[in-house]
Order: sequence, then C-alpha cells, then structure tokens
Amino acid sequence: MADNSPKERLRRFLSPLRSNKAVRFYRALMSAALILFMMLYALGRLQVPVMHRIDSIFYDLRLRATLPNTPDPRIVILDIDEKSLLQEGRWPWPRDKMSFLVDMLFDYYGVRLVAFDIVFAEEDKSSGLPLLKTLAEGSLKNSPEFTSTFQALEPQLQYDRLFARSLSGRTAIMGFFTSHQHHELNPLASLPPIALTAQDAPFTNALFKANSFGANLTILQTAAGKGGYFNNPFLDEDGVYRRIPMITQYQDGIYESLSLAVVHALLDAPRLDFETGLFQQEGKTIKPLEAIQIDTLRIPVDQRGAALIPYRGEAGSFEYLSATDVLNALTPAEALQDKIVLMGTSAAGLQDLVTTPVHTAFPGVEVHANLISGILDQRIKWRPDYLPAIEAIAVFIVGMLAAYLFQVLSAFHASTLAVVLMLTVSAASGYLWSSHDLDIHLAGLVILIALLYSVQMAFGYLYETKRKKQLGTIFGHYIPPELVANMSQSDENFSLKGESREMTVLFSDVRGFTTISETLSPEELCELINEILTPITRIIHHEFGTIDKYIGDAVMAFWGAPLHDDLHAPHAVKAALLMIQELDHLQPYFTGRGWPPIHMGIGLNTGKMSVGNMGSQFRLAYTVMGDAVNLGSRLEGLTKQYGVCIIVSESTKDAAPDYLYKELDRVRVKGKNLPITIYEPITSLNEATAEQQAEVSAMQQALDAFRAQRWDVARATFIELHAERDNKLLYETYLDRISHYQDEPPGTDWDGVYTHKTK
Repeated sequence: MADNSPKERLRRFLSPLRSNKAVRFYRALMSAALILFMMLYALGRLQVPVMHRIDSIFYDLRLRATLPNTPDPRIVILDIDEKSLLQEGRWPWPRDKMSFLVDMLFDYYGVRLVAFDIVFAEEDKSSGLPLLKTLAEGSLKNSPEFTSTFQALEPQLQYDRLFARSLSGRTAIMGFFTSHQHHELNPLASLPPIALTAQDAPFTNALFKANSFGANLTILQTAAGKGGYFNNPFLDEDGVYRRIPMITQYQDGIYESLSLAVVHALLDAPRLDFETGLFQQEGKTIKPLEAIQIDTLRIPVDQRGAALIPYRGEAGSFEYLSATDVLNALTPAEALQDKIVLMGTSAAGLQDLVTTPVHTAFPGVEVHANLISGILDQRIKWRPDYLPAIEAIAVFIVGMLAAYLFQVLSAFHASTLAVVLMLTVSAASGYLWSSHDLDIHLAGLVILIALLYSVQMAFGYLYETKRKKQLGTIFGHYIPPELVANMSQSDENFSLKGESREMTVLFSDVRGFTTISETLSPEELCELINEILTPITRIIHHEFGTIDKYIGDAVMAFWGAPLHDDLHAPHAVKAALLMIQELDHLQPYFTGRGWPPIHMGIGLNTGKMSVGNMGSQFRLAYTVMGDAVNLGSRLEGLTKQYGVCIIVSESTKDAAPDYLYKELDRVRVKGKNLPITIYEPITSLNEATAEQQAEVSAMQQALDAFRAQRWDVARATFIELHAERDNKLLYETYLDRISHYQDEPPGTDWDGVYTHKTK
C-alpha cells in the first residue's frame, strides 16, 4: 500500500523540482509574475500601499538631497509671535490695529503684496460701538452733547470698515479654508470671486470638491477682492505635506489656492489658462489636467490639480519679521520694500504646524511661501501622463535583464549586479529629478531587482535544506525550544509568510522607567532590566507565548503563532497574572539592592491579526500587525489612567472565561471609533475569594447606576469602594466624572462611553 503520509506527500511534491530543468522553469515563472506585477503597479493598475509608502520615502530622500537651502529675499513672513502678543495684546487684535498694520505695510514700507494665512470670520465689536448705539437710542437719546460726540466718533469705531478701507485698492489676498464636510456656513462671510466656472473646465471630475468653507467677513473680502484657500485636503497616507491642490471646486465655482492667488495677483494676469491631455477611456474622451498657466509661468499639476511642493529647505528658509516691530516702525524700511508679505503666526497656541518631508513640525505659512517661490522660479517637480508608461517599459527591460543574469551568474556576481542595478536606476532617477524636474517612482524597479535577486538565491537554498531544520533555525529566534520541538514533530504547514489568525497579544511596560533610569548608573540600569525581563520571559515561554520584541523596558508578546493554540487567550491572561505576581515577589530583592519599587502595566487583546516575517530587505522580524495589535498597545497605556496593573479587552475576557474580571469602563481609545469594554483580570475563578467577588459585584452595580445617570446611587457606591479598597485612582476617576456630569448632564442619548484623547 502506498505511503500517503504528509511527510511523503511533501517529498513527492518537492522531488520534481530538484531537477535543473524544473528549477529553471519555476524560476522563470516566478520572475515573469514579479515583472508583470511591477508593470501593473507602474501603470497604476494595482494599488499597493506599502510600495506607495516606499515611493514616498524615495521622494523625500531626493527632495532633501537637492534642497537649495538658500533664502528667498522676495518673500517675508510677517509673524504674530510671542513678542507681538506681549506688546500688542492677545490675538485676535482689534481691526483698527489691523487697518493700521496694512497702512504701514503699503504706505510706509511699500510692500508689493500682502497675503493672510488667517481668516477674519467674525465681526469686531471690541470698540464698544454696539453699547454706544444702545445708549444713543436709549437713555442718552435726548442728550445733544452725547449725540453729537457719538456721531463724530462713530466712523472711527467701525473697526471692520476701517480694516476694509485699508484693504481696498491694495494688493491683498485674503485666506480662507474649505472642507469636505457639510458645516453650517457663516452668513456674514463670503468667498472671493471664482477663477472660472465648473462648466468651463473639462477636468473638474478629478478635482477636490468642497462641501463647505470658512471665509472672511463679506465687507473685508469685497474690499480686498482677491482670496485663496490655505488648507490642504490632499495629505498623503502618512500625513505628510508633499502636494497641495492649486484649484478646488465649490458648487459651480473653481477657486484658487492662496499660493496660486498670490502669483496670479503678482503677475496681474487677466485669467488662468489650463493645459489638458487627451485620451480615450471606456469610449469617452477624457481631458485630464496637466498644468496651469499664468502669463509666462507654468505650474505642472496632476489630474486632481495638485502640485508638488518645492521646499527650499528646513523651517526658517524665509525671513521672519515681528508684527509689533512693523506696527511701531522699528523694522528697517528696506527689509519690506517691494516684498511679498505672508502674514502668519508662530505664537504658542496659534502656531500652525504641519508634517513635511523636510521637517516634522513645519510652519504652515512657509508651505505657501515655498510654493510661491517655486512657481516664480519655475522649479516645480511633476509627473506627466506619459511617465507611468515609460516606468513600465523600464521595469520590463530591467526585470528581464536581471532575471536572466541572476540565473547564470554566481552568487557573488549576482549580488554585485543587484547593487549595480539599484545604484544605476537611482542615479538615473536623480538625474531626471535634477535636470528635468521629473518625479520618477523608484519603488517598482528597486523592489523588483531585490525580489528577483532573492528569488534566484532562495531557490538553491530552498531545496538543499529540510523543512524541519528550517523551522528550528528560523523560529528558534522567537519562541522557546520546547515549542520548536513541538513544531518539528507536527505535520502543520508552518510558514513565515503573512497570514491572518485569531490570536492574543500582550504589551507590558515598566511604570516611570525614565525617572528610575535617571537614578541609576548604566551598569545598574542594565542589571535591573535583566532582573525584570528574565523572569518575565521565562513566564511567557512557559505559557506557550512568543516574544515579539523587547523595547527597552517594554515587552511585546503574542499567543497563537507560529504554533496554533486554541487556548491562546487563557494562556496569555495566566501569563499576565504570573508576571505581576513575580514582580511582587521581586520587590524585597529590589529594595535590598537599593533600587526603587518596580511597577508594571500590561495590556491584552484578542482578535484577528496579521502574523509573519515583516520588515525590510535589511532586517526582518516575525511579528504581528493589525488593529487588534494596536488596541493591545492602547490598553497597556490605559493601565496607569485606571490605576490597575492589567487591562484586557472584552474579546480576551470572552475567550478566557475561567477568570474573575472586574469591569473598568466602556471606552473609545485614541484612533478608534467603536467603543469597547475593558476589564481587569483578578484571579482564576476557582481561586477567587469572597472579598474579590464582592468588589467585582459592587463595581458592576456602581457602573450600572452610573450609566443609568443615577448619580447619587453611583456616587455612594464608589465612595464606599474608595474607602474600602486599595485602588483609589479608579474610584476617584468615577467620582470626578459624576461631579462633572452633575454640573453638565450628558443628555438622554449618552451611551456611557468615555473617549480617551491620548494613547
């Protein structure tokens, strides 16, 4: 009878591949699949988020490597800084002061243009005019002296009109913002004139379409005439400012960005011109937007009207002048003569900071300054419509060449060729970037070369080693030897490739470790960490857990991979309880060594997770990822806010029912919209004392009364628990919430969920 065991089936599957002919066939098949995949990605037919992220990293590296790092003397930032607030008073300033500031800029300093990265959306009533009008029409109506004085002063007290008068006839650009959400509009505000109507633009289908806006008072916008939006709805997936739409649509109008409006006003061009492409898609003629033309200046954009931001350097690439110095004529006249002035703020609480490729805290007003400078200098990078096709051809040529040469060359020469090819395509990309302002996407080519090289190198190794030995070698870095032995004896198909599993993840962190580390020498600190992590690791391994990583004093571990474990949640909960017990046992030893007491917070969550070997071509790690993993980390962070050592999610509680749990709260953690119920595991059910069960029951009664808004009942129970139990912080937290809700009732539709704003 034929042997049909799993081991024999694997041997029969692998045996045909041991021939050189079969190996070459499968190598060629895999290489062709990789080349086709990368070509489809280059053409935009496949969306691969990780490759988009890599392309963004390459873009940032090229950008930082070619920054001019020179100031632009044409543009000045008029800064509402701390000094200005100290001298002139808190923001917003009265409009008569803004009127005086505009008059100073144009009449005394002779600036060329002023643009406001600020919105003046509310009426200025600081002059007291409404009160004086009330008096003039009321109790002092029959006082001739008051009436005549009031009539003489009234024009001077209409601060918005004064500001509007100063803006009128000047080259001033008012800033506003748009939103994709439907917000109630300010009836006193209005938008600037449109650049063109949507009917006149054949490319509007791809533009960002705003559903609401926040704009300036009509009297101010009408006086200035021109305006542009300063918000950016086109943040990249990682939250970085790399591009900004030059135009956007609201209802039937097309509006300019602040930077585009500034350049438009500088050139005094009668209108904007638009360059469009032309191609057929599903039988329809499509005219995608390619560039915006203002007089002699061309601004390359993508189909959505977005331009890549041409940063000059890090924050501070433009001269900053304090607004109070300008108001008081302390700034030299030549510092502003014929300059483009952008008014923004760097004062604490007002500062607009964004993340950019050159700095993580970049002033938003400088983004507009960089765009204006880049447009005037004609150094905007771009990706024309034909570029993806050229990239796909390059992927095909380089891929076919590499796939062939990697097969015929030795390992050393193949490695050298891989490096040479990567350097060559990077150099070519750099040349096109610097000489032709083309933004070439490198991820497809670089990753293809790396993958083709890896495939060729892996084939030889794959069929020269045994599967069981690979398991011991690879997984031995992550899991205890006894699990490796179990895996070696199992017929389960283990793999490092990513897969989705129901698992439990644990995060632990030593409380106040930064403070502790400051009191110890490096040698003592290292010894302390070892004394903590060694028994913790031993417990995790004993309970069949996998150590994911050590992060200083923190530990991340998971249960359920690589070996399937139906009891992953109970094992994880038991490990967490044992970790806290072990730490308690170590306290006398720590005290004897002169070390401070050590406390730990642990978060546990159970759910679907992606597990596998993840990382980069330089370093890989067998790890877990996903929303369920992130939630576990958030729960660990909540332990200090509730004064408990361990917090588990409801999914972990349900998966490990043999333990006594105390419900702590229903919360929305930072970054999540759906509420979850969190619990503190106390002990196993068969070891639970009557006192522990009574506390859990009392806590549940208090929570039920709290969520039913029976504040007095809930308060009485929490006060009793506070007096009798050790965890004062937990009960103080609820007593504070009750006091708040008694003053400000949450309403009948309140769901009893508390939203945490921090991690």
